[in-house]
Amino acid sequence: MKKIFYISILVASTVLTSCDDLFEPATENQRQLESMYKEPSFAQGILANAYILLPYQTGPQSDLATDDAVTNNLTSNYLRMATGSWAAEMNPIDQWRDRYNAINYCNIMLANCDKVKWAESDVLNTLYNDHFKGESYALRALNYFYLLRAHAGYTDDGKLMGVPIILTPQDATMSSDEFNRPRDTFKACIDQINADLDLALSLLQYEDGSIKNESDVPAKYAAIGATMGDYNRAFGDHMRGKINGRIVEGIKAQVAVLAASPAYAEESGVTPAQAADLVAIALDRINAVVPAGGNKWFSDHTTIDNLKAGQNPAEILWRAGRGGESEHGLEDDNFPPSMYGKGRVNPTQNLVDAFPMANGYPIKHNKSGYDASNPYANRDPRLADNILYNEGKMGNTTVVTGLYGTTRDVINKDNGWSTRTGYYMRKWLRSDVNLNPSSVTGKYHYTPRIRYTELFLDYAEMANEAWGPTGTGTHAYSAYSIIKAIRQRAGVGGTDDPYLEECANDNTGAKMRELIRNERRLELCFENHRFFDLRRWKVDLAKLNETASGMEIDKDANGDLTYTVLPNVEVRNYKDYMYYGPIPFTEIRKYDALKQNQGW
Repeated sequence: MKKIFYISILVASTVLTSCDDLFEPATENQRQLESMYKEPSFAQGILANAYILLPYQTGPQSDLATDDAVTNNLTSNYLRMATGSWAAEMNPIDQWRDRYNAINYCNIMLANCDKVKWAESDVLNTLYNDHFKGESYALRALNYFYLLRAHAGYTDDGKLMGVPIILTPQDATMSSDEFNRPRDTFKACIDQINADLDLALSLLQYEDGSIKNESDVPAKYAAIGATMGDYNRAFGDHMRGKINGRIVEGIKAQVAVLAASPAYAEESGVTPAQAADLVAIALDRINAVVPAGGNKWFSDHTTIDNLKAGQNPAEILWRAGRGGESEHGLEDDNFPPSMYGKGRVNPTQNLVDAFPMANGYPIKHNKSGYDASNPYANRDPRLADNILYNEGKMGNTTVVTGLYGTTRDVINKDNGWSTRTGYYMRKWLRSDVNLNPSSVTGKYHYTPRIRYTELFLDYAEMANEAWGPTGTGTHAYSAYSIIKAIRQRAGVGGTDDPYLEECANDNTGAKMRELIRNERRLELCFENHRFFDLRRWKVDLAKLNETASGMEIDKDANGDLTYTVLPNVEVRNYKDYMYYGPIPFTEIRKYDALKQNQGW
C-alpha cells in the first residue's frame, strides 16, 4: 500500500461539467479535507482523481508479451518480461500503486460524501449524493478487479490470495503498523467487489441523461418531491460518460468471468453458469443482438468524428473521450516507416495463422483450401482489417515488407524501425492521419473500455462450460448462436458455417471451447486481453511459451513471391508460477504482513 501524505485534488470547475473527456487536468491543490463539505466542486475533484487513474490502456501494450505480437523496441519492458526478465521488481503489468491511490480517493469520497452540501435543496442534495456515492462504489470495485487480475495468486501455504481490502481512507496520521495489512483471500475480494457493485447499482441510474417530462422522474425520487429539473441537474446529459448502471453491469460480468475461469474457479465459488447469468443481464439490455460493424469500431471514421459528448456507438458499452482532433500518437508509434511511423507493434505469424479461411475452416483443416504459396488469399476478412501484410495498403500507401522492397518497411531492414515479423498493426490506426513532417494532420481517436463483443464472447465461453455448445440455461441464446452471429458479422463461414457445426456437434464442448477462445483472440486482438486470457485459462506452459514467428517474403527468378516462415523471431521464457503476477517487491520489503505469491 502506498502511504498518502496529502490529498492532491484536481478541482472540477463545476458539478455540472460535461464528462465526454472526463475532467481536463487542472492545477493540483493541497487542501484540507474539510474544504469539501462546503465546496461541492472541490469534493467532486476528489472523485475526479479516481477517474484520472482509470486502469485502461491506450493502444496495445501487454499484447507484446503474448503470442500475438512482438515489438521492434528492443528496450521494451514487455519484451523483457516475455523473454525471461519478469520479476517482482520489474513488472510492466503492476497495478498496485495506481489502483490503491484511486481506491483511497473513492474511500475519502465515501467517508465524507454525506457531509458535503451539494445543493441548497435537501431533495437535490440527496440526488447528487446518490450519484457520487454510486460512482465511488463502482470505481472502487473496478480498481480492486484490476488489482486481482494483476496480483492475485497462490501463496506458499497453498491459498489463493487476493489483495488487502481497504475500505477507509489512509493518510499521514496513520502509523506504519496500520499500513502493514495482510492480503485477503481471492474469494473475499470477489465478494467485496460484488458488494460494492450492488451498492452502486442501487444508487446509479442505468443510464444518465436528461428527461423531458415530470412523469419520467424515477419513483424513488418522485416520492421525496424531486422534480424533473432536480433530476436533470443530478443525472442529466452533462453526466454522460461517467460510470452508470449499464457500465456497472458490464464490470460485474467481467468480474464473474475472471472468478469462474480455470485459474481461479476452485477457490472463488463462482461457477460458469453463474457467470453466464451475470453476463446475460448486460446482453439482455441490448436484446442480445451482436452490433453490426462492431468488429470495425476503430475504422469507422465518420462515427468517431461525429460522436457527441457521452454518446457511444452500438458496439461500445463504455469508452474514453475522443481526445483532440489533431491526435496522432498511435500512428507515430505504429505506422510503417514509409509513412513516418516507428512500426512498434509487429503482429506474429502465430496470430496470422489463427485467422481462418473465409469458409470458416482453420488453415490446417483438410477442408480449408489454404494455399501456402498464396497465404493471404480467401482468408477471414478480419485478417486484412487488423493486420497490414506484404503489399497491403494503408490509405494510399502500399507497404512492402518483402525482401524485394526498397524502404525501411522491409522485414528487419533497420533495427528499431522495421518489422521483425513481416507484419505491421492496422487496428487502432487511422489511415487518414498524415505524419509527413511537411503537413502533419491528426484525427480523433477513442479507447474502448468495455465492448459488447467482449461480453458476447464472455457469455459464449461461460455458457459452453456450463451447458455445452447449444445449451441456453434460462436464456434465449447459446454459445453456438453467439459465435455464429459474430462470424457472420465478420463474413466468415458463409450461411451454413460447416466448421461451426462440426464444433457444435462435439458434445464434450472441447472443440467449441477452442473455437470460442480463437474467436476471442481475433475479435479482441491488440486490446490487452490476450495476456490475461491465457493465464486465467491456465493454458499449458508450452502454449504460454509459444515462440513468436514471422514471415519472410522474396521474389524468385520468375518474379513469383516465395514465403518462408521465420520460426524463432522471439523465444518466450515464462515459468510455471507466472500464471499469477507478483506482489511488488517494494511492498513486500516494506510490509512483513504481505505474503508473496509462489515462485516470485
